[in-house]
Parts: sequence; C-alpha cells; structure tokens
Amino acid sequence: MNLSNLKPAEGSTKTRKRIGRGPGSGLGGTSTRGHKGAKSRSGYSKKIGFEGGQMPIQRRLPKFGFKNFNRVEYKAINLSTLQQLADEKQVSQIGLDELRKAGFISASQLVKILAKGSISVKIDVEAHAFSKKAEEAILAAGGTIVKL
Repeated sequence: MNLSNLKPAEGSTKTRKRIGRGPGSGLGGTSTRGHKGAKSRSGYSKKIGFEGGQMPIQRRLPKFGFKNFNRVEYKAINLSTLQQLADEKQVSQIGLDELRKAGFISASQLVKILAKGSISVKIDVEAHAFSKKAEEAILAAGGTIVKL
C-alpha cells in the first residue's frame, strides 16, 4: 500500500447529481425545479416569515409589552444572610468584598439589602440600595449603613 493507490471504502462515497447539464444527462430541462413560477428562477429566496400569502404569524399576533432600558437590576441580599455571614466570619463590617468572597454576588452586580429575616448583631453594611425596613432593622441593632 502506498499513497498512489489509496481510495475510500466501497459504498462510502456517492457521485454528485450534476443538474442542468443537457438532455443526455437526464437531469437537463427544468433541472429538478418543476415548471415555471418564482421557485424555478435563479435568485429566488422566500422572505422570512412568508406563509404563501396567508397572513403571517408575526402579523396575526398582537404587539405585547416593552423592555425598560432604564431598569436597574439589583441582587437581593436578605438580613438573614447578613446575620449568617456575621456569625460565621465574626465580622463587624459587611461590604461588597465580603459578599463577593462568600459567593453571594459576582463582580459586576449591584446589591440591595432586603428585610427578610432579622439581625441581632451590630454591623456596618455597605450596599447600593436598602429597603426601608432593612435600613430600620440595621440601625435598630446599632449598626450603620453606607449607600454606594
């Protein structure tokens, strides 16, 4: 065996159908495109969503809703999470770095502190936003808040 006599395995390849190469080939004439009409012409391409003249689905269905591009999305962190973090790590200050190291947020997320749960230790919390009740609970426990 050498490079000059290599060939594919029997039955693994097929010869390509050469359409439009005259009547002798048996594939001349209309070249498998049927008779006349737009689909038989060169350059034909159906428009996206075209349903043969029937009203297309994107026009049958009504418009719906909108996306508010001014929306600011926060990652919610509850007071119970802060309490748990303070107990585990024995820290008096919880900021974005502590939350990031604990795996609660990613680097680009904004943080909002919410009032679910309770807090019993004095901690200084820094975040982008606070709910009113969360703010009151932290201040009542003797802590401070810092809005970034």
